[in-house]
Amino acid sequence: MKKELIKKLFSNMCCSACRSDFTEESLKIIRQENDLYVVQLTCQKCGKSFGIALFGHCSLKNNYTEDSDELVLEIQEGPAPIGIDDVLDAHKFIKNLEEDWQKYIPENLKK
Repeated sequence: MKKELIKKLFSNMCCSACRSDFTEESLKIIRQENDLYVVQLTCQKCGKSFGIALFGHCSLKNNYTEDSDELVLEIQEGPAPIGIDDVLDAHKFIKNLEEDWQKYIPENLKK
């Protein structure tokens, strides 16, 4: 998947806070490894952050052309969706953390 295709995915979307269209500058590619992209989406007008998304292992359907307004992706098989048992396990894990669990977070990642 090319960077241009990821940008095109967000081209018809707008900020939920101020309704401004996303621009090319709204999308920041944080990391790229082979066909995996880690991107951050931020509104350039009001500064609202929409978090981080992962894109990868997708291919375009045969009817896509560079001039097309419609971008259709074919998602390939991946891991099973997160289920209720996964959520409950995560909750138990977090609940049982030591009081000083933040000591395991590297200093440069703390805000």
